[in-house]
Amino acid sequence: MTNAISPDTAGHTADHEVQPRQIRKVVLAGCVGIFVELYDNGIFAFMATALAIVFFDVSKSSDALMLVFAGYAISFFVRPLGAVVCGILGDRIGRQKMLVFVIMLISIATAGIGVLPTYAAIGVAAPALLILLRILQGFSVGGEAAGAMTFLAEHAPEGKRGLITSYAQIASFLALLTGTLVAFAMSPWLNQAAIDGGGPASWAWRVPFLVAIPMGIIGWYIRRAISDTPNFEKLKAEGGLSRNPLKEAFATPEHRKAMLLALFIPLMNGSGYYVLFSYMPTFLKGDKIGFSTGTALLVTAASLVAISVAIPFMGALSDRVGRKKVIAGAAIAMAIGAVPCYALIATGNFVLAVLGACIMAVIFAGHTAVIHILIVELFPTRVRYSAYGLGYNISSAVFGGTAPLLMTWLIPQFGIYVPAVYAVVTAVGTLIAVSTVTDRAHVPLRDTL
Repeated sequence: MTNAISPDTAGHTADHEVQPRQIRKVVLAGCVGIFVELYDNGIFAFMATALAIVFFDVSKSSDALMLVFAGYAISFFVRPLGAVVCGILGDRIGRQKMLVFVIMLISIATAGIGVLPTYAAIGVAAPALLILLRILQGFSVGGEAAGAMTFLAEHAPEGKRGLITSYAQIASFLALLTGTLVAFAMSPWLNQAAIDGGGPASWAWRVPFLVAIPMGIIGWYIRRAISDTPNFEKLKAEGGLSRNPLKEAFATPEHRKAMLLALFIPLMNGSGYYVLFSYMPTFLKGDKIGFSTGTALLVTAASLVAISVAIPFMGALSDRVGRKKVIAGAAIAMAIGAVPCYALIATGNFVLAVLGACIMAVIFAGHTAVIHILIVELFPTRVRYSAYGLGYNISSAVFGGTAPLLMTWLIPQFGIYVPAVYAVVTAVGTLIAVSTVTDRAHVPLRDTL
């Protein structure tokens, strides 16, 4: 399929406005990949209890769970490597080619988890292989976020970049919702007695991982059929592509500052995405609250619906008033509302827990809907994929991937309000960082510095 957007006129509103069909195809290509990537990534956390039973031979279930979340955290530290490799290649040979590659890689890695022999079958090789596949997942996700958001933003009409890129965030949370519902449907079989008892329950935990095979094929087919962005094609036609985009990004003070902002503005992701959603089912099943697996997953599912509804409104709002105001407002609201919301969750009452989780989800929507397009707009086309990916994925590794492990360790020592305190701290950090940004919501994307 050829790209109907002329490289010579890329970035002009009129040329984009006459091609809504092309934009729909681009949005589908970006969102389907995000969905597959985030489902594959998130299902690891949702299936943490089953993975602990199957792959780790420790006497205490809490110790096994910590080992699973350690594997979850380790993969995040591979993300910057994935961001660097995929980013450099994406800035040199194209965004579309790398997006096809990363969706193939994570689908293979996720399906691989679904066919791994258990600890009982091959001993310590089982958890070692599990961590290896999780590392491949992390490498792939490192190349996905910056690539998909750059791809969508560079295709989006002027004045709609926030809305267009927010659709990808809806896809990411719908992927988590899908993983939550799959785990909920399987919850009767995701316990020690069921898994050890033989029969269908002994292999049922594999199904959510094997679903990656058909989803990956669909995502690969859709992404393979779409062409690259007009910004990239224009720069390529002009001979303006960078030979070493990462080196170039570190060479200028403006880019170095932008990469620091890409590291610190996403701080709220640590308490939002990785605690409020990925870790929440485990948190709710803890001794302090004591929800069943099914009830805990229903609370998470309700909050995922709430944030999916709120995201496009926040993205569109950022197109009108600017990215900075929306993110700052979300950070202030989270700093004020995190403790009261966790107080509702901590009551152990299902209705109040849903209310608290949904309020936090709507607040967090103001951050997650806008954070990616804000970072995209910090960088020119020559270095966008590389610089954005490195800064954002270091942030995800340090403040996001470690969050479930940190919560699992700290809550027994300091109580169930640890996630609330973490939410307040990360919100304040995001607020401080975003206050230094020059908002570029209402100006065209730059090709060069």
